[in-house]
Amino acid sequence: MLILEQIMEIKVLYKQGKSLRTIAGEVGVSVNTVRKYLKHDGTPKYKVRPPLVTKLAPYKEYLSNRIKSAHPLPLPGTVLFQEIKDQGYKGGITQLRDYLRSIKPVAEPGGGKLIRFETPPGKQMQVDWVEFRKGKNPLSAFVATLGFSRASYVEFVSNEKLPTLIECHKRAFDYFGGVPEEVLYDNMKTVILDRDSYGVGMHRFNKGMLDFAGHYCFRLKVCRPYRAKTKGKVERFNRYLRYSFYNPLVTRLKTSGLVLDSDTANAEVLKWLRDTANLRIHGTTEEVPAQRLKLERDHLQPLPMDYTGIQPAAVTAPKTRKEKIARFSNIPLQHCLSVYQRVLEAL
Repeated sequence: MLILEQIMEIKVLYKQGKSLRTIAGEVGVSVNTVRKYLKHDGTPKYKVRPPLVTKLAPYKEYLSNRIKSAHPLPLPGTVLFQEIKDQGYKGGITQLRDYLRSIKPVAEPGGGKLIRFETPPGKQMQVDWVEFRKGKNPLSAFVATLGFSRASYVEFVSNEKLPTLIECHKRAFDYFGGVPEEVLYDNMKTVILDRDSYGVGMHRFNKGMLDFAGHYCFRLKVCRPYRAKTKGKVERFNRYLRYSFYNPLVTRLKTSGLVLDSDTANAEVLKWLRDTANLRIHGTTEEVPAQRLKLERDHLQPLPMDYTGIQPAAVTAPKTRKEKIARFSNIPLQHCLSVYQRVLEAL
């Protein structure tokens, strides 16, 4: 019997136009199983099993620390196997190797030179949170970067909860003009609840996020632990956002005794994305992201009907196409924004 995540993946791949044989190969099941679950409207009837306590469990902390302290030098599994056997490990080497595959950092080839893996147009979007301020007035930024074009979308928010994450996704898809085949995240709890919950590589995702992904027809992908560079495209942009946009804006407002809020940040960041960030020549592609986005947009999936699976209380999404366009081209300034705007124009 398949788990909920596998069933959702089958349905998403089918919506993307993949053949039954291709879906079976990607999910790792038979064609008949794919056909069965495409006709299945309900969810699987199973109880979430508690995680198994394996013989390796008492030694995982030791192995993790051992790998990190040795990096970038690799440690063979046979050596680590002997080390934990000397400590009393009674299990086999197979489960040890499965665990090591999930925690070993990637050694940089070529003496530390980073090799970037490119994705075809419309394939992947990378998402991350950037925390700028904690405390009573927290401020974070949702950042989404398309893998092929390197076009980015940014939205400042006061929390990183699931309803906020979903609404930011919806506006990012509107901004890009379509939906990629998959979205890559780190191990944020609003996306993934347990890694390898049903076996190696078979994770338990947040049901709300899984339902949203099924509606918008994209696959949820998560980075493996200690592999931060897996989503290096968005993380590289995060640094650019902080030093080229946030720091200059905050310091300009600080001279007038003002503290940056999310409304002001969003009004300014959309102009910065339009006039600067997505018009610069990208250091890796050596092309302009906005120009590459025009090509990538033809490969994105069309936007579906508005998602209503979760009703966020604090965030209201644009309902009509005219309102969505206005969200990005003519943001109305509220009373507090006019104060900020006058300061910014005067500096």
